[in-house]
Amino acid sequence: MPLHPDFVFSLANSVAMVGWVLLVLAPRWRVTRLLVRSGALPLLLAGGYALLIGSHYLGAHASEGGFGSLAEVAALFRNPWALLAGWVHYLCFDLCLGIWESQDAERRGLPHWALVPCLLLTFLFGPVGLLLYALVRRFLGRATDTSLT
Repeated sequence: MPLHPDFVFSLANSVAMVGWVLLVLAPRWRVTRLLVRSGALPLLLAGGYALLIGSHYLGAHASEGGFGSLAEVAALFRNPWALLAGWVHYLCFDLCLGIWESQDAERRGLPHWALVPCLLLTFLFGPVGLLLYALVRRFLGRATDTSLT
């Protein structure tokens, strides 16, 4: 039975959701460290992305769309497999950002309650969560360190 994009979409969402739930509810748990903070789940998503995008560019739809203009991106995402690759790309990078926020907050001694809204917004709206985290760091973090490194 061939894979269907909807099934892979659900699978990728489930993998990402496990990561987000662990970051929010059990950030220091051993399982969270092994699966999420180690980068294992984002790497699993990255592998899925590589397969999806590789199959697109090596497949029958390789000449459809591109990244040179908004119209080319729209054409690229008319293919459900390429659209799925784009979604998995978001899942992977947003989870990586959430991991960074979590590790950075722990290193800086920020309270977890202050991080949770940042993680939720990063999960839902990526850059908005990063923006909120930068503000939380600025106002709750150590006064001498305001860089994003």
